[in-house]
Amino acid sequence: MLATMRPVTRPGEFVFVSLPEAPDVECEVTVREEEGLTCVVRREVADAQGWPYDFVAGWITLQVHSALAAIGLTAAVSTALTTRGVSCNVVAGYFHDHLLVPADRVEDALAALRELSSPA
Repeated sequence: MLATMRPVTRPGEFVFVSLPEAPDVECEVTVREEEGLTCVVRREVADAQGWPYDFVAGWITLQVHSALAAIGLTAAVSTALTTRGVSCNVVAGYFHDHLLVPADRVEDALAALRELSSPA
């Protein structure tokens, strides 16, 4: 999987917000937790709604079909980003893994991922 991984960015900036219930705006990702509903939304949506946030992320999609039962992809990606000091929040979709990294570190993350997927 690593050799065929093509990381691509989704335009824009994204933020995590915690809400008491589902909003009337589109969320990119939702996770229901005991404390509330975590939503990943475009930064401009959070700003327009007046929702507080503290982490502004860029979005990278790994263009490789990553089976939900695959072993090691997340660990390899995490290790590659860690060596460059890039934090990462991973969201697993049915077809792809999505990485939310600090918006000002997207290029560093892409370089690490391309190095990981290139032949030794």
